[in-house]
Amino acid sequence: MLRTMDEGTSTPADAGHDIAGLSFEQALAALEQIVQQLERGDVPLDQSISLYERGEALRTACQQRLDAAQARIERIVTAADGRATGTRPFDAEG
Repeated sequence: MLRTMDEGTSTPADAGHDIAGLSFEQALAALEQIVQQLERGDVPLDQSISLYERGEALRTACQQRLDAAQARIERIVTAADGRATGTRPFDAEG
């Protein structure tokens, strides 16, 4: 008998595939939904474990996207008079 999987209950093996296609906002919303389901406590144990695994995959994906965004942030370089004179990478010294 085949069991239909609801959103949020995919196995870890296929979770990364569909998560990669989500925007940051979609992944965060899916993670929030999983947290709400788990906090209600009305989900069977096996499904809770699957939800937790998917939630961890979503959390990891969100964190990676935040880390990548931070790496791209550029700090505005200002002159003595306060005017912007250019930019440099966020993590550059000086």
